[in-house]
Amino acid sequence: MADLLDLALEAHGGLKNWKCVIGVDLRLTLGGYLFEIKQHPDGLRTALVKVDAHRPRTLIAPFPEKGKRGIYQEGKVWIQTDAGAMVEELPAPRNAYDGHERQTPWNDLQYLYFIGYAFWNYFTTPFLLASDGVRCKEVEPWEENGRKWRVLEATFDNTIDTHCAVQKFYFDDKGMLQRHDYFTDVAKGNAAHYCMDYRNFDGFVFPTRRRVVTRGENEIAATGGPSSVLIDIETVVVSRE
Repeated sequence: MADLLDLALEAHGGLKNWKCVIGVDLRLTLGGYLFEIKQHPDGLRTALVKVDAHRPRTLIAPFPEKGKRGIYQEGKVWIQTDAGAMVEELPAPRNAYDGHERQTPWNDLQYLYFIGYAFWNYFTTPFLLASDGVRCKEVEPWEENGRKWRVLEATFDNTIDTHCAVQKFYFDDKGMLQRHDYFTDVAKGNAAHYCMDYRNFDGFVFPTRRRVVTRGENEIAATGGPSSVLIDIETVVVSRE
């Protein structure tokens, strides 16, 4: 049997090819009841999201309104005008969630940090799993709705902004990511994140629809319930060296 991480890397476009990538630009829409809870019910509508391929950086425009953009970079977030003038910043955002519960609202910078690091994680996976600071091992397979998936358990160093330290990634027999499980440390929820409707963009394969639902006992996902997060991707542009 092929090493699961190697299989996944090849299926999504190949690690050698990814090493030549500078960044990925996406046009997407974001919604879901999580953002209603956090008092950002509009989510994002046809936003431009630019993620760096090899360092933790995400730019979102417009954010939080037309004429401004939000930037997450290496553990910091800030909002600036389109001309580059600083509006506000949060240099240690992870600390800004101390004492939070599921129903605690977020200000714009807390919202920006969550989606900024999350987008960077999502849109660089599975290549992120092959980077320094991430340790992976294959664990017991999982069966769901008649499908059997191989499961990779990844442990992230605390130097990486991510949802939680230990996460699970479920791949089909071709190496395509189908499901991603985690606990959101900053949003306080157990999540099962499904990846669907894959398309090829310049040699790399990305899901164009992502749906996150609550995960309960025995890892059972509430797929019949509401979506805490929905991401619909219109276009993807891969920039190379």
